[in-house]
Amino acid sequence: MRYILAFDQGTTSSRSIIFDHDGTAVAVSQREYRQIFPQAGWVEHDPEEIWQSQLDTAIEVLAKAGLRARDIDAIGITNQRETTIIWDRSTGRPIHNAIVWQDRRTSEFCNSIREQYGTIITQKTGLEVDAYFSASKIRWLLDNIPDAMGRAVDGELAFGTVDTWLTWKLTGGRMHITDASNASRTMLCSISSAAWDDELLDIFGIPRAILPEIRSSSEQYCDVSCPPELEGISLAGIAGDQQAALFGQACFSSGSTKNTYGTGCFMLQNTGTDPVRSQNRLLSTIGWKIGGRVEYAIEGSVFIGGAVIQWLRDSLGIIGSSSDVESLAAQVSDNGGVYFVPAFAGLGTPYWNQEARGLIIGLTRGTGHAHIARAAVESIAFQTAELLAAMNADGKNELRELRVDGGATRNEALLQFQADILQIPVVRSKTAETTALGAAYLAGLATGFWHDQQEIAEHWRPDARFEPSMSSHAADELIARWREAVSRSLDWAK
Repeated sequence: MRYILAFDQGTTSSRSIIFDHDGTAVAVSQREYRQIFPQAGWVEHDPEEIWQSQLDTAIEVLAKAGLRARDIDAIGITNQRETTIIWDRSTGRPIHNAIVWQDRRTSEFCNSIREQYGTIITQKTGLEVDAYFSASKIRWLLDNIPDAMGRAVDGELAFGTVDTWLTWKLTGGRMHITDASNASRTMLCSISSAAWDDELLDIFGIPRAILPEIRSSSEQYCDVSCPPELEGISLAGIAGDQQAALFGQACFSSGSTKNTYGTGCFMLQNTGTDPVRSQNRLLSTIGWKIGGRVEYAIEGSVFIGGAVIQWLRDSLGIIGSSSDVESLAAQVSDNGGVYFVPAFAGLGTPYWNQEARGLIIGLTRGTGHAHIARAAVESIAFQTAELLAAMNADGKNELRELRVDGGATRNEALLQFQADILQIPVVRSKTAETTALGAAYLAGLATGFWHDQQEIAEHWRPDARFEPSMSSHAADELIARWREAVSRSLDWAK
């Protein structure tokens, strides 16, 4: 038998998963790595730790499955998007830590750019001008690392999102590439042409020499040369994590929609072969490029989803592990009037407010750990409801059910509350690892492991379905109160 190996390089951990032809996960390996916070609002990763953690999981997962490189048909990569790495082409050494998508150090720069160029940038990229995306992070590195700008102009430095960094390492520096989905998240790519845009490069002052080549999301790029345990495997699929999840959920028809509950929450809706311009501050993005055909999506982005549960664990210390939150929240019948707006990194869709900050409101002497835990869990559902409201307001498709995936979907109380708030069924995929599965599918399509998207779609199965049990009036009241809490968090950092 042959298998596909998927690298799922996420914001807090790296995972490697082996899939069989039915799309079933045969073995999984995972490693968390350091989150670096140099100062308030800054978030960094060590690129070498990213690589080492991904490498370790790849070697371990092969051992777990009792397989060798010759048993693997292809490798697919999916990655945290927008996170920015620049390294020396000759040595392969990063010039600085990776600046993570959550990082807000370039907010003021983005505000100044938006005033003059916001309309042009949004028209070309489909994105809001925000520190979330890669362009301002690249510019910060070039401005703040000694000699970086000059070396970039001279072609001595290479930029990449995490997929590009991993590909470089896997191929011993032979391949400096990204795929169209990741390129569309940099704020330097015209989504209509799926190519780097000279006007955008001029606006941000970024030399073209630093950029990777944009390739399809599914093609045989190169054989892996490093490490020896993976040598000779075809590297054949790349997609940003949310686009990979859309693909892994088999959302191949226009209007099909998924929501992924990870560190953040990201709702994507397939819009077909034409980019759709949202009237409600959703992003327009490239979904994937296969065989010269580009398909697009609209996206709602929540910066802090599952990360709020990690905050309860690591910063507040009221749970020992993330899985404890469900039982703690269940100790109370409701939130006791407590609302938690986890705007630790500003707010994404539909607010796009870089200066919003986290807020817990409605505290009384009777408030306890359980109320705060419940409010934290509910914040994930409330933010998702805002994304769906924006999509419905655009009026393209009225969603009848929402397909969901990601680590937080193990919390069934969250999914029930989500269905109640949305007033539509929430359907959890039988394969929870749909982000990694999407990368596997893209790689397997390129090698002929799977014949076409129709064959892939036949593999999708539901695991559980959550029907609304709350009245629409009650749901509306809760959402209205949530929005009032959000309004008090806006512009706090100003």
